[in-house]
Amino acid sequence: MDAFPFVSLLIPIRNEARYIERCLQAVLAQDYPPERMEILVIDGLSTDGTREKVQALIESRKGTAPEMVLLDNSPGIVPTGLNIGLRRARGEIIVRVDGHCVIAPDYVSACVAHIKNLGVDGVGGPMESIGETFTAQLIATVMSSPFGVGNSFFRTVTGKTMLVDTVPFPAYTREIIRKAGLYDEELVRDQDDEYNYRIRALGGRILLADDVRSRYFSRASLKSLWRQYFQYGYWKVRVLQKHPLQMRPRQFVPPLFVLALIFSLILAFIPGVRWLALVVPGLYLLANLTASLITAAKKGWRLFPLLPLAFAILHLSYGLGFLAGLVRFAHRWKDRTGKTPLWTEGG
Repeated sequence: MDAFPFVSLLIPIRNEARYIERCLQAVLAQDYPPERMEILVIDGLSTDGTREKVQALIESRKGTAPEMVLLDNSPGIVPTGLNIGLRRARGEIIVRVDGHCVIAPDYVSACVAHIKNLGVDGVGGPMESIGETFTAQLIATVMSSPFGVGNSFFRTVTGKTMLVDTVPFPAYTREIIRKAGLYDEELVRDQDDEYNYRIRALGGRILLADDVRSRYFSRASLKSLWRQYFQYGYWKVRVLQKHPLQMRPRQFVPPLFVLALIFSLILAFIPGVRWLALVVPGLYLLANLTASLITAAKKGWRLFPLLPLAFAILHLSYGLGFLAGLVRFAHRWKDRTGKTPLWTEGG
């Protein structure tokens, strides 16, 4: 690679008016040579003023490096947006950035250094979830807790650099993208996990690097948390059907927990064994309260009253989403195909 390989930053967005300016300013503040970068903002036809803010920034920077381009994503979902960006990207290294996040000033240079020095195919780093309101802080806390998300390393581990299954906001080499192809446009959610699995199946290596830092602005309401994790669970079923080996034990725990609760409810109507109906809910309540106490001791006691509820929403929504996906996709266990368009150089 050249000393400064050309880098394309892809930012798929939709209705991110509250965060997009901070996101783009962080991208523009990179310590990487600006003439060796391009910024492709792929908008899912936003209706909240996002497009206008992006366009205004583009107009104010005409003739200034790095070039920033606004592209339309009429389907409005992340994988189609990423594929539009990949077809247009010119970079030797391609970085995906979320409109809901702020990357560190040395994010691009750190990613490039790891790819050049270690020969990995993809790299990302630990993600710090933050909230600007009390509810958002609550959500950020449960999404960074091992009790909340299990051994999701990029959410729960800091101070380590290691090979992992997946990372947020990854930088990939163009070579590995050539091999892996485009994103699966069937997967409204979980497309990153599926794509990283394809990369690893090709022998690619994905690095979680401690010096690659980003901050993610958490959802602002418990309703949005429920919707987000319900969709994660729902679409994880299609990932399971396509790539059974991609799954990890922690991803089966929430649906098994929900099934256990349903079974407990049935037991409550059977004379003689009704007391068994309290076992699973009781054990979960004990574990939830214990985790909430430990978390509140670290993150602040003002969060404690709602921590048990937030943990329960995260677990139940994912579990119910997974079970809904099992029903919805019950006829597709032999269908491992996806909506993955062909990709050729230059679009």
